Amino acid sequence: MQATFPVSTSAALAAVALLAGCAATGPDNRPDSGKSVARLAAATGAALSRCEALVSQFRFADTLLDSAAAVAAGPVTPNGHAVAAHCLVKGRMKPRKGSDGQDYAIGFEMRLPQAWNGRFYHQANGGIDGVVHPALGALGGGPLTGALAQGFAVISSDAGHTGRQNPRFGAEPQARADYGYQAVGALTPMAKALIAAAYGKGPERSYIGGCSNGGRHTLVAAARYGDQYDGYLVGAPGYRLPNAALAQLWAAPQWKALATPEAAVAHPFAPNVRIPDLGSALTAAERATVSRAIVQRCDVLDGARDGIVSATAACQSAFDLARDVPTCSSERNGQCLSEAQKRLLTRVQAGGKTPGGQPIYSSFPWDSGISGANWAQWKFVNSQILDPGAGYIFMSPPRSVNPFNLDVEDGYKAIYAVDPAFGESADTVITPPGKDNPANLASLRSRGAKMLVFHGVSDAIFSHDDTVAYMQRLDRALGGRSADFARYFPVPGMAHCSGGPATDQFDALAPLVRWVEQGEAPAGLSASARGAGNAGGVNAEVPADWAPNRGRTLCPWPSVSTYKGSGSLDAADSFICKAP
Repeated sequence: MQATFPVSTSAALAAVALLAGCAATGPDNRPDSGKSVARLAAATGAALSRCEALVSQFRFADTLLDSAAAVAAGPVTPNGHAVAAHCLVKGRMKPRKGSDGQDYAIGFEMRLPQAWNGRFYHQANGGIDGVVHPALGALGGGPLTGALAQGFAVISSDAGHTGRQNPRFGAEPQARADYGYQAVGALTPMAKALIAAAYGKGPERSYIGGCSNGGRHTLVAAARYGDQYDGYLVGAPGYRLPNAALAQLWAAPQWKALATPEAAVAHPFAPNVRIPDLGSALTAAERATVSRAIVQRCDVLDGARDGIVSATAACQSAFDLARDVPTCSSERNGQCLSEAQKRLLTRVQAGGKTPGGQPIYSSFPWDSGISGANWAQWKFVNSQILDPGAGYIFMSPPRSVNPFNLDVEDGYKAIYAVDPAFGESADTVITPPGKDNPANLASLRSRGAKMLVFHGVSDAIFSHDDTVAYMQRLDRALGGRSADFARYFPVPGMAHCSGGPATDQFDALAPLVRWVEQGEAPAGLSASARGAGNAGGVNAEVPADWAPNRGRTLCPWPSVSTYKGSGSLDAADSFICKAP
C-alpha cells in the first residue's frame, strides 16, 4: 500500500489563508481569536569595536579564547559571494577529561563582521559533528549566500567532540549529552556575551539554523531553548535521527540479499578497504526506470509536464510500483524490476518494521530523485560506513554495530533504554522534547518567534513524510494556528539538503528575517536550478532539457506549485501556489 499524506482540515485552511497573505486564521478560517502573536522589532547594527583584544579582555565561565584575528574582505567567498571584512575568533568551552580518559571540549569559532547587522546566527552543523566548520552561516539547499555574507555574527562548533573521537564519543555520557543538546545550551549565552564585548551591545535578534543533523539541532533548540532564539531555520530535520539510522541498518542486509554475490566497491574513506556493493541490488539504470515511471504517472498532476512532481501527496495515491514499472520476465536489463526488487523497494519506502511489528522510522514518498546519486549513497554506502556508528551514539548501552548481523528488535529497544551510565535514553538526549505533541512551542509562537522548514522530497535518509507528520502534530498542538508561526517548504526532486533534479538554490534566511522582524509571512520561496555557469556551484543532476537557471516558487505545504496554463515552464511566474 502506498504512503499517503492526510491533511487536517485546520492545516488546509491555514494554507489557504497564508497563500492569500492574510492575517492568521483559526480552525474555522476566521481571524484568529486566540492569543495574539507578537511582532518583534527589527535589529539595528553596529560597528566592530574590538577584535584581537578579545583574547585578553573577554571573560566567560569555562571559556578559553585561543585567537582573534582580523580577516580582510574578499578571500572568503562562500557560494561565489565575497564576504566583507570580519574578525575570526577561535576558542573552547568546558574543557575536561572524559570518563574514557580522553580530552574533550566544545570547540568553536565565531566570525564577527566589521559592519554588523545586529543579528546572531548559530550555525548548527551536520553529520555527527566533531568538526568546527567555518562559521559562514551555510544554509543548505544550494544557497545564494550565507548568514555571514548577510551581515550576521555567526558561530560554528564541533558540539563537544573531535573527529578522531567519532563515533565512539557516544560512549562517553557527557559527550553524548553535548552532542544531543547541551553544547547549544552552553554556546548560546557565551556567543551573545562575546558579541556584546565586540560591539558594545548584544544581538537584538538571534537565529539558529542548519540542515540534516543541523536541522535536528535547530528543532531541539526550539524545544529546549525557546527563549534564546527568534528565528529557527530547519533544513531536512533529522529530528528522529536514531530511528532513521536504524531503518538504514535494517535495510542493508535486505539489499545485500539481492545484490550481486561477492560484488564489492571501495570504501570512500579507506580506498584499500572493500565493502559489499549493495547498489547492485537496484542499479542506477533500474532507479532511473523507477524515476521515469513516477514522473510519467505524477508529473501532470500539477498541471504541467515539466519534470517536477510538485503534487507529492497526490502522487502517492496515483503511483503504483507494481503496476507502473515493468516486471522482468527474464534477466534484469535496467528497464524492469524483478518481483523481489519490487517487494523490497516497497518495504523500504514504507519505512520498515521490527520483527515484532513496531514501525522503525517513517515512510518515504515516491519522487523523481530516486534516480540520483545521493539516494544511492545513503541507501547503499552510508548504511555501511556511517549508520553503524548508531550503536555508540544512539543506543544504551553503547555498542559496536554490524548491519549484517544486527538484532533490529534489540537495537530499537536500545534507543529508548537507560542504564547506570546513561540515565537519559538516546531518544531523550537526541530528539526534541515534545516531538510527539509539540505544544511546548506555543510559547515561541506567542512571543513572536518563527520557524521556517525546508526539506527535499527525495531525501533518502530523513523523510519528507516524517517532516509532514511533525508539522501536522504541531498544527494540532497549536489548535490549527501553526501557519502564523511555522511553515514548511518541500523541495520536489531535491536530495538530502541539496542536489537531485530540483530547483535547489534559494535563500530561506532573508524571508525568515522579514517574517520575524517585519511580520511579512513567506507565501513562497524563490528558487532556481543550479545548471551550467552557476556561481555557487553546478548541480550535475539538473536535467538537460531545463534552462540552467530554471525558476520556481517553493510553496508552503500543503499547497502545490501549479501551472497557470500558459507561460514558460522554466519561469517561476508561470506557476502559482494552490491548495490541494
